[in-house]
Amino acid sequence: MSKIKIVVVDDHPLFRQGVVDAFSLESDFDVVGQADNGGDGLDMIREKQPDVAVVDVNLPVLNGQQVARQVVSEKMGTRVVLLTAYDDTEQLIHAMRAGSAAYCAKDIMPEYLVEVVRNVANGKFVVGEEILDEEGLVNWMLGRTEKAMRPYSDPGEPFHPLSGREMEVLECVTLGRSNKEIATMLGISHQTVKNHVTAILRKLGVDDRTQAAVYALRRGWVRLYEEDSEAQE
Repeated sequence: MSKIKIVVVDDHPLFRQGVVDAFSLESDFDVVGQADNGGDGLDMIREKQPDVAVVDVNLPVLNGQQVARQVVSEKMGTRVVLLTAYDDTEQLIHAMRAGSAAYCAKDIMPEYLVEVVRNVANGKFVVGEEILDEEGLVNWMLGRTEKAMRPYSDPGEPFHPLSGREMEVLECVTLGRSNKEIATMLGISHQTVKNHVTAILRKLGVDDRTQAAVYALRRGWVRLYEEDSEAQE
């Protein structure tokens, strides 16, 4: 019987090593790689082609949701388990919409995380303590989305996560960039930036750029790593 190949992506060395150690105790698991940021993690997933990637949501370079979305868009066989310190229903919906197969709080017991990975490797989805097949996940999403998410356009329209470009704009907004600066950085027009910002505010159900930045920071979607690196130069 072949082992379940796993990649672990987390920027906290002690926590990452703890996850790796928990998996290493299992005879049916094979940890084939580790990474400390989303960019390197995505490259490792492409290279190693693991069955499961266990990825922190709050990562430098690319956050966990961006990694999950890219894995899905590139049609890789890897299934993504997202770990987060921000355990709420709204965040869970974002994570599952982004393409993850499971979403777990970082205070999860190691033995339960092991079972989550086994279920995900067998094609299941895990949300909270529920183990679902694809149809079950769709029904779960339909049942939760309307209650948990604020509508951002027509009443009853289902929630959609931010696009890759919208996430780039949100990162720039969080770093305090003006629309003009964002347009220059991303190589798009000033009006296109305004349109993206408007869409972001609608989707997140917030009133202004500051609220959008706080929303993203609290959920670990965006980090101030660019600002931090500038301060060290």
